[in-house]
Parts: sequence; C-alpha cells; structure tokens
Amino acid sequence: MVTAVRHLGPNWYASVMGTAIVATAGAGLPLHLPGLRTACTAVWALSLAMLLTLLAARTLHWTHHRDQARAHLLDPAMAPFYGCLAMALLAVGGGALVVGRDWIGLRAAVALDTVLFGAGTLIGLTAAVAVPYLMAVRHKVHPSQATPVWLLPVVAPMVSAALGPLLVPHLPPGQPRETLLLACFAMFGLSLLATLLMLPLVFARLVTGGPLPLALTPTLFLVLGPLGQSTTAVGKFADFAPGALSAPYAQGFSLLAVLYGVPVMGFALLWLGLATAHVVHARRRGMRFTMTWWAFTFPVGTCVTGAESLAHHTGLAVYDGLAMVLYGVLVAAWATAAVHTARGLVSGALLAGPRPAPVALRPVTARTT
Repeated sequence: MVTAVRHLGPNWYASVMGTAIVATAGAGLPLHLPGLRTACTAVWALSLAMLLTLLAARTLHWTHHRDQARAHLLDPAMAPFYGCLAMALLAVGGGALVVGRDWIGLRAAVALDTVLFGAGTLIGLTAAVAVPYLMAVRHKVHPSQATPVWLLPVVAPMVSAALGPLLVPHLPPGQPRETLLLACFAMFGLSLLATLLMLPLVFARLVTGGPLPLALTPTLFLVLGPLGQSTTAVGKFADFAPGALSAPYAQGFSLLAVLYGVPVMGFALLWLGLATAHVVHARRRGMRFTMTWWAFTFPVGTCVTGAESLAHHTGLAVYDGLAMVLYGVLVAAWATAAVHTARGLVSGALLAGPRPAPVALRPVTARTT
C-alpha cells in the first residue's frame, strides 16, 4: 500500500469533486422522479467515502514519499492541482447540507459542512496565493506552457463563495450571517478577478500555439468551472441575502443574479462548444483515457447548478431544459470517467510511475576487412 501511493498526486481529488457535484446538481433539477433524491444521496455518500480514502492515501504519500510530494509542488503541471483538495472538501461539505442531511440528520450535516467548509476555504485561499507564487519564483514557466490547469488554484475560493451561503441560516441573526455572506462575496470577487487575469493567457496559448497535447485536451472544460460556479454563487447570494442583509442590498443581489448570470452562462455555452470541438478533434487523433477526463465532470456540474439558479430567478423554462440536458452530459461523463478509473486502479496502470523515455541506440558501423 505504501509503495502503491508513491505516484498518487493531488489531481485525484478531481474524482471526488466530480462525484459530489453529481449529487448536488441532481438534487436541484426541476424533475420529481421517484428515487432521484435517494440516488443523489447515495452518490454523495460515495463521494464522502472517496474523500476519506483519498485523504488517508495522500497522508501516506506525504509520510513515506515526501520527496515525491515536494516534486509535485515544484512541478508546474502538478502544483495547481492542490486547488482540487480544497474544492473536494468544499463539494462534499456542501453536499452534506443539500442531500446528505437526509441520511445523517441536519445537525450532523451542519457540523460536517462547517468543518469541511472551514478547511476547504483555508486551503483554497492558501493555494490561490502559494501556487501562483511558486509559478513565478520556482517554476519558471513560459507562456507557451499555459493550460486551463492554471485556473484550478484561483477557482477554489469561488467554490467557497458558492457553497458558503448554505451555512448562513444556521448562524445567529445579525453580524454573523452578514459577515459570512459578505466574506463569500469577497471570495467571489477575489476568484473572478484572478480568473480574468489568468484566462487570457490560456486563450492566447490556445489560439497562437495550436491545440493542446492530447492528454491535456479535456482540461479545456476546466474553464467552465469559474463560469458556472460564479453564476451559481450570485444565485446563492440572492437566495440567502434577505435573511442576512437589509432590503436594498438584498434586492441588489437579486438583480445581480440575473444581470451577471445570464451573460456569463452564455459565454459558458460558447466555451462548451469550443472545448467539445477540441475534444472531438483530439479523440480522432487517438486521445486515450487519463485522469484529465475528470475535467468533464465538476465544471459541467457547475453549469448545471448555474442553470438551475437562473431558472429559479428568471422563471424561464429554457433554463430548466438547459439544466436537464447538461445534467445528462454530466452523468454520462461521470460514468465514463468512473469506469475507466476503476479499471485503471484494478490493473495498477493509474498508480504506476511515469514510463522512462525510450533510449535510442547509437548507430554502429560495421568494419569490413
């Protein structure tokens, strides 16, 4: 077991995020199918089990393979995935209040979410500062190396912004509720502005440098994360502001939910089309399964919750339809990634170290006499 986790990187937390979002997004659908909520709760329980297992495995990794763990931090391709740790904690914690409370009770759900939200927010804010610092000081990256993976550490505070309001009603009225809600709004701004700084680098690399390497092509879906999550966040602000803020500000958040969410969701659909086209192109060129396929799950899930929020605040059936279509895509992507991951774990291929590059033999000229 200790040897098996040597090459277990922080990118594995993406599987927890992708599983948890299937549960929370499904609970908000405008469907009332028998057993749907129970199925969502079961998926959330699976995400909780995955999180606990992965935390234990990563603890072994840091304890027994500290050299490899430090190498991950100094690798510009791997270090941004530390944002996934924060988002995994937050996603499972938020799911506890959305669906997990059906099985564990409201009090336990609030306690679990409080712990996971606090830890996830602290780690997310740390990653949002530490990873860009390492990129500037230690990694020495070049603009040609820009990929959507760079967005991961700065998106983590946006997940806190979207899920933090769920805890607002469980705080005492007055300043505690107002403080948490405005803190979430501050993290919304922090993440949004950081994303606006980083995204042009990614888009410029894509346009001027050509398609991403085949294994990294699915990461184009990561751009949907800050778009869908920010739309979800402004909707949550509008939902919980009336119990935390005075009337003018509460009404302002209701306006923001629509005036911000509608155009951003429009851009998300544009990017979804662009990313899908790149994936189809890469698939034709021989793209095979890697752990980057989990990028098809959580970002799409945030667009589902964003569409559900817009449906609630606009009353338009078109957003209900959009949420259901995107949820179908999410479930299909999750099932595909989960099956391939299970196969890779059973075979050991996903936990194996990187293969050494083949060494070319020097040509030999035979002497003739």
